[in-house]
Amino acid sequence: MVLFATVFWGVSGTAAQVLFQQDHVSPYWLVTVRMSVSGFLLLLLALSRFGFGSVFSVWKNRQDVVRLVLLGFFGLLGVQYTYFASIQYGNAATSTLLQYVGPIFITLYVAFRNRRMPRVRELTAIAFALFGVFLLVTNGNTRHFEVAPLAVVWGLLSALTVAFYTLYPQTLLKRYDPAILIGWGMLLGGLGLGLGENPFRMPIHTTPLLWLLVSFVVIFGTLIAFYMYISSLNHISASVASLLACGEPLSAAVIAVTLLHVRMGLPSLLGAVCILITVTLLAHKERVTESPPKIATPR
Repeated sequence: MVLFATVFWGVSGTAAQVLFQQDHVSPYWLVTVRMSVSGFLLLLLALSRFGFGSVFSVWKNRQDVVRLVLLGFFGLLGVQYTYFASIQYGNAATSTLLQYVGPIFITLYVAFRNRRMPRVRELTAIAFALFGVFLLVTNGNTRHFEVAPLAVVWGLLSALTVAFYTLYPQTLLKRYDPAILIGWGMLLGGLGLGLGENPFRMPIHTTPLLWLLVSFVVIFGTLIAFYMYISSLNHISASVASLLACGEPLSAAVIAVTLLHVRMGLPSLLGAVCILITVTLLAHKERVTESPPKIATPR
């Protein structure tokens, strides 16, 4: 289930790249549609599973409402928009790999919160991450960026928002099911973004392929992928799921190189390996006991 979820996420990013760079779809519009529709469908599934009272119980506590709104706008909306903006200026493979630097921000925050220096394993992971990002964006050439600077900036902001939305909702997760939180958060973020971008305003040139790609991003790349990932945590630990989630950047890279002819030199591929090593080091069981549980990134 984890591998299917991560492949769907990876293919979703590649589908978004086609929509942005070939069909000239706005990331603003795609994020609005994706979050609104996915949030609504997630809440419908949550209603069928938990009932009306459980799904709407979060609105009975004022503090939880504030936390939910912050999660929706700064967490879920933040990670969606920054990720897709990075793809618009770069490519799905690079943007997905940059987003996987997020655990580094989590590690630094946990060390700061506990008033301690990062451990050797964590410092090693940070070194791999920094070196991996350097190789990824320069392809080993220090004179110029292989990737557009805006793609790098948005990608690193995406990693930062991943850290925020992973750390922030821990209080809410103790009282509410993740499907309920993600459903409401995505619906709120989508509706809020819709105030500036009418989701019913169609792209200038619509084709059957365009709607097929949008449908894949919404249904498979968000709804089904999220439920598969969450369901897998009933059978395996979060650390194992995090390791298997490396299938996302791998699938995004394979599809981008083979189908979209994205060029990745040997130094860039080595940088990708360094970032995946980072995830492997930080997903070790010794760290899981200290860091908060991971929830799925609905990309």
